[in-house]
Amino acid sequence: MSRILIIEDDPEIRKIEKDYLESNGFEVVVAAEGKAGLLMVDTQKPDLVILDLNLPKMDGLEVCKGIRKLSSIPIIMVTARTKEIDESIGFDLGADDYIKKPFSPKIMVARVKALLKRAGDVFGEEILNIKDLSFDVGNYALNQGEKTITLTKIQYDILIALAKNAGRVLKRDELLDKGYKEDFASEVFDRTIDAHIKNIRKALDDNPKDPKYITTIRGVGYKFLE
Repeated sequence: MSRILIIEDDPEIRKIEKDYLESNGFEVVVAAEGKAGLLMVDTQKPDLVILDLNLPKMDGLEVCKGIRKLSSIPIIMVTARTKEIDESIGFDLGADDYIKKPFSPKIMVARVKALLKRAGDVFGEEILNIKDLSFDVGNYALNQGEKTITLTKIQYDILIALAKNAGRVLKRDELLDKGYKEDFASEVFDRTIDAHIKNIRKALDDNPKDPKYITTIRGVGYKFLE
């Protein structure tokens, strides 16, 4: 049974999220503020975190940053804000997905399941070497020469999908689970993929203007260069 940590200060929203997740077979632990949530990431070892952006004392962006120092578990950030810059910052700090308030609890559960499926998909004991990158696929490990590269699970899956199809253009809807296509507006989906690619490039020191690994096919998707 997967364990979900909800970090949310609004008791009504917290209860709705908890009830829907538990009714779908998840174990749920909750925290009402950021510092307590960070402690529970360390002590409760959740499989996924649902994190409110507008928390008191320590906001969700700071909490997200703190979680990433402890773990690469999937993070879904929940926000009532509408500014695209907030999403961009969240992705830069390691969030895997966004849900905007008000939201359908059914969609929240669908996104949780999609992220957990992606995080739990194991390709078997496999080593993939391409350019100067070495992927230990089953263990979600990546080395660039002698340097260890740290990515979130979703970023790793996107990169491995591109690397396994080197030379072939992958559309954005091929780079995320089909569940995303059903539940996300297309413009949000595009920004999500683009933000993850941006962070993968940053981790690899890949210059979008002179790419070594990932090139953008404008209006279509991305390609890993052979």
